[in-house]
Amino acid sequence: MSTEGKVNATAKNLEGKAQEALGNLTGDTEMQLEGKGKQMQASAMNLVDNLKDKAANAVEAIQNTIDKA
Repeated sequence: MSTEGKVNATAKNLEGKAQEALGNLTGDTEMQLEGKGKQMQASAMNLVDNLKDKAANAVEAIQNTIDKA
């Protein structure tokens, strides 16, 4: 995962956790749900970055196999 992608996902996750916590303190259900949504978005960002890394590794492995042939 790229460093920038990891930082962005972590920031989004922390933002979501803070928003959810504030919603819990104030009893604001909409804010709680928005916070959970941001946490889910952060998870999706991590998943996409991990898939990109796996695809890049697969391409590299294939290229190495071709180069050895």
